[in-house]
Amino acid sequence: MTRARIATHSDIDAIVSTFTSAFAQDPVWGPVQADVMWRVYVTSALRYPWTVVTPDVEAAALWIPPGGVELTEEELAGLEGTLAEATDPATARWIMEVGDRFEEAHPAEPFFHLTILGTHADHRGKGLGMALLAESLARIDELGAPAYLESTNPANLERYESVGFTAREEIVLPSGQVVTTMWRPAGPS
Repeated sequence: MTRARIATHSDIDAIVSTFTSAFAQDPVWGPVQADVMWRVYVTSALRYPWTVVTPDVEAAALWIPPGGVELTEEELAGLEGTLAEATDPATARWIMEVGDRFEEAHPAEPFFHLTILGTHADHRGKGLGMALLAESLARIDELGAPAYLESTNPANLERYESVGFTAREEIVLPSGQVVTTMWRPAGPS
């Protein structure tokens, strides 16, 4: 066990650093290099007690509980402009379209949404991300709730399958990359 803890606002910079490092080589997010995007999502997710980190934020997971939203309407309304300033208008538009496609693929029933899971590159291979995921899923299982995610990296599919997720559908992005949505049924409550 990693001794996961709930993240606080004082962890924002460390979580953004972890995600920036973790996704630097990701097929979807690597080329974007939009740490400002991670900051928006991390800051927003902290309104729920479901952002979990390892003790020194070597790994982090952002969960949105059933009925919650990744971004408020106000945050979503300003996101494309914020992204355009940090990257360029075309990249910002592309990120927004990816977000729309992800949203359209969400299941109709309530679920815990693993929006981002990452381990800092300096700490890969130690099992921290998977341990953090297992601890999070144990908490979710106590509530008897299902979980859902979008995997942007095919290399992670077996990892998610090892903790009970199964492939649900594929989202083909405008760039041709394939994102796999995954579902994990409710565990025993």
